[in-house]
Amino acid sequence: MMSVGSDIKVVFFDAVGTLIETRDSVGEIYSRVAREFGFEAEPQVLQQKFAHSFRRQPPLAFPAGTPDALLSELEKSWWRNLVKEVFAGLGSFPRFEEFFDEIFERFRGREFWSVYDDLASALMELRRQRLTLGVISNFDSRLFDVLQACGIDRFFDSVHISTRVGAAKPDPAIFQAALNYHAVEARQAWHVGDSLREDVEGAMAAGINAILLDRDNHFAENAPAPRITSLNQLVT
Repeated sequence: MMSVGSDIKVVFFDAVGTLIETRDSVGEIYSRVAREFGFEAEPQVLQQKFAHSFRRQPPLAFPAGTPDALLSELEKSWWRNLVKEVFAGLGSFPRFEEFFDEIFERFRGREFWSVYDDLASALMELRRQRLTLGVISNFDSRLFDVLQACGIDRFFDSVHISTRVGAAKPDPAIFQAALNYHAVEARQAWHVGDSLREDVEGAMAAGINAILLDRDNHFAENAPAPRITSLNQLVT
């Protein structure tokens, strides 16, 4: 257990893998929805291709101040390129564009997302301790809708997403944007996330106190930052 230090004013959280997760693997979701559009593909194959293609994509970030209409196009185009790669080489998919439009919108709602069980109790306790809470995520504008659909937007005073800030974690710039918004120094903030590179190394590069959320005990030894296995361990 760790208790919140008196000099800590704000706690930032990663989104996917920290606050929310997909109900099934992305491969299973893609496979199921593709079937609705007449295309059969094995979930495991789609999952492997998704993981491979996702790593090869450019950062999900566009110039800060991009007008909303153009930003929406850029965000959707980034995902279309990725999903196109996932299905490349698996045979003819005549209704791919229909499929993509459909799945892109459905990921905006609650259907494919679930909230971790430890979230509400932990965040309510942090709130009770009068801490400011924020989200810092490599995500697009749909995250605002997802957080609202999942009923957890009420916990957060700010949401900083890479597409709007113009920098993606681990770039310290996205962390600095969140610090600037709340007018706090890096030492007055925590950032909690499940990725060593994006969350821990990124936050530390910005001078923020990083906390690794290791739900599956992958980093039981030699974690480079304080490690928790549940959000409830943030508070005593």
